[in-house]
Amino acid sequence: MRKWFQFPIKEGKASNQAHCDLPEQSFEREIGKEGFFGPATHMYHTHAPTGWTEWQGPLKPRAFDTNKLEEKTNQPFNATELLSNANVKVRMWHCDSNMTELARNGDGDDVLFIHQGSGDLYCDYGHISFTDGDYLMIPRSTNWRIEINEPVSVLMIEATNGSYMSAERGIVGDHAIFDPAVLEYPTINDKFDAQRSSSDNWTVLLKSRNQMNQISYPFNPLDAQGWKGNLTVFKLNWRDIRPLMSHRYHLPPSAHITFVANGFVICTFVPRPIESDPGALKVPFYHNNDDYDEVLFYHKGDFFSRDNIEAGMVTLHPCGFPHGPHPKAAAAGAKHAKKETDEVAVMIDTRMPLDVPELPQGVENTDYVNSWIEK
Repeated sequence: MRKWFQFPIKEGKASNQAHCDLPEQSFEREIGKEGFFGPATHMYHTHAPTGWTEWQGPLKPRAFDTNKLEEKTNQPFNATELLSNANVKVRMWHCDSNMTELARNGDGDDVLFIHQGSGDLYCDYGHISFTDGDYLMIPRSTNWRIEINEPVSVLMIEATNGSYMSAERGIVGDHAIFDPAVLEYPTINDKFDAQRSSSDNWTVLLKSRNQMNQISYPFNPLDAQGWKGNLTVFKLNWRDIRPLMSHRYHLPPSAHITFVANGFVICTFVPRPIESDPGALKVPFYHNNDDYDEVLFYHKGDFFSRDNIEAGMVTLHPCGFPHGPHPKAAAAGAKHAKKETDEVAVMIDTRMPLDVPELPQGVENTDYVNSWIEK
C-alpha cells in the first residue's frame, strides 16, 4: 500500500486558503499532481507565471481553428485527426450529407459532441434525434449512421483503451451535476421501423486496428425488433448539466468532469455565476498540471479567460509549464467586470502526451504562444 507524503508547509508570504485573499500584488500558481487530485503547492509570485517574452522549442501552447478545415465527408472515420495518443483520438468531422453506409468502430467507444447542426442517429439500439450541444456516447462496435437536417460539425473523441464511465460524484451524490434521468437513449419508434424495412444492400465500414474493413449485407443490419439491457447509446446535452459552484472559492476543472476513460477525462464548462466573494479569484488560476495535457474545445459564448478565441477553436496546453488567463482577462477578473460566464467548452485532460499530426495550412495559429505577452 502506497500513499503520498503529506507535510503541508507554509513559507514566506502565502494565503491560508488557495485561490482566495492572495498576498498584495502577488500571482498565485498551483503546482499539482494527478490532475488536481494529488498533492499540491501554491506559489505566490511577484510576476505572472505566463509573463514570458519568447519561446523556443516544440513544447508550447498551441491553438487550432477547426472552422478552417474545409474537408467535408459523410464518413466519420475520414474526419480530420487533430490530436492522439495511445488512449484517445480527437477528430473534427464536418458532414454536409446523409451517411450512405453504416459506421462501426472496433477500436473504441466514441463520444460525439455536436458543435453545430442537427439530425437523426440510427443505430443497433434504435433511433434518437440530436442537436447542437448534445453528447452522443456510442459504445465500441455499435453499428450507426446519421441523417442530417442541416450540415453538422462534430468533435469526435474516441476512447481507444477501455470504455467511458461515469465520474465519481462523492459526497454530492448521484443526482449532482446531472441527474442520470436526463440521459436519453435510442428507441425503436416509427422512424426506426421505417428505415429498418429497407431491403436494399447495405455496407458496414468497420474500423479495427486502425484499418478499414468493408462488409456487405443483402439487408439492413439495423433491423432490431427489440432489446433489453444496460449497454446502449445515450445522449446528454450540456444544457442539462448543472455545475458545482462556490461563491467563495474558484473550483478546479476536476469539479466539471462529465466522462471518465482510461488515461483521460472529459469535462464540460457551462454558464455559471462568477465568484462574488471579494477575496476569491474570479478567473481560472495559474497552474501547472504536470501529469496531464489539457485540451479545450470552444463551443459557444464569450471565452473571457482567452483573447482572440472563437467558437470552433481548440487549444492544447501540454504539461510541463504554467498556464492561465491571458493578461486582459486577469485584469478584468480582478476588477469584478463580469458577474457570470456564458461560455460553453469541452475539456479533454490526457495522462499521456498528445501528438499533433500535420494539419492543413492555416489551421494552426502559430502565434498563440505569444498571446500572453502584454502589449
